[in-house]
Amino acid sequence: MQVEKNKVVEIDYTLKDDSGQVIDSSEGKDPLSYIQGTGNLIPGVENALEGKNSGERVEITVPPETGYGVRDDSLMLTIERDKFSEVDDLKEGQRFRMETPDGPMVFTVLKIDEAEVLVDGNHPLAGMTLSFDITIQSVRDATAEELDHGHVHG
Repeated sequence: MQVEKNKVVEIDYTLKDDSGQVIDSSEGKDPLSYIQGTGNLIPGVENALEGKNSGERVEITVPPETGYGVRDDSLMLTIERDKFSEVDDLKEGQRFRMETPDGPMVFTVLKIDEAEVLVDGNHPLAGMTLSFDITIQSVRDATAEELDHGHVHG
């Protein structure tokens, strides 16, 4: 069966940065399952898998524009330290969700000092060219319930 819109696809993958460093992998884990065409994966991967068949191996290079986006310096914010007064153990690298005029966004704490906290609203992989080595394990029709909920069940 071919990968196409509204099909449940199971993949094994290895993700590397442009220097060849492994960032993530499904090795030793269950395959990643998603519904094709619903935006569950970055566009560069979904587009490259479209029309491929179960059992195929695909090597993909994804530029930032079809990956996690180009870095946006306007998403680097300095927030007064006292805005985090309810957080007991604020640490660099910590991630948190914050309401913005554009809706909820996830920010990463980059630097903390006595008066201010520097946070970054870019995805950690924004601005990076990524390489994926993917093997399509299976493809099947999504159930009506999976399509309604927007994710794979079971």
